[in-house]
Parts: sequence; structure tokens; C-alpha cells
Amino acid sequence: MLVLTRRAGESVMIGDDVVITVLEARGDVIRLGIEAPRDVQVHREEVYRELQEANRAAASPTDDAVKAVTKMFEKPGE
Repeated sequence: MLVLTRRAGESVMIGDDVVITVLEARGDVIRLGIEAPRDVQVHREEVYRELQEANRAAASPTDDAVKAVTKMFEKPGE
């Protein structure tokens, strides 16, 4: 992990096209501005993790779905 010290108004570059700027720092709260191309997704970590879990759940078949597909591929008389 890279650890940097930045003051309000100072920025950090990620690659050639992502800029993170410290907008304000008050006690334990820091406001960041993020400039990134539209094709780069930017989420808060907790939102990103929820999206990942929702995607995993949506992609995981239910037991009933697995049984139905298995039944479709059974040979007659089995």
C-alpha cells in the first residue's frame, strides 16, 4: 500500500487519466474529488463489495434450477 500525505487542493495521479484531489479535511473526515474517464468505475468500497456480492448471488443457480437442468439432460428411463 502506498501511503501519501496530501493537503487540501493537492492531487494524486493514478495512471495517465485518473486524478484524486483532496478537497477538504476536517478532523476524521476527508472529502475527495475523483476525475476519471467514463469507462472507469468509481465506487466507495462498501458499495463495490455489495455490488460484487449481488452479482455473485445473481450468477449462482438455485438448487431447484440445478435440479431442473439436470432433469432436462437425463436420458429417458434413468
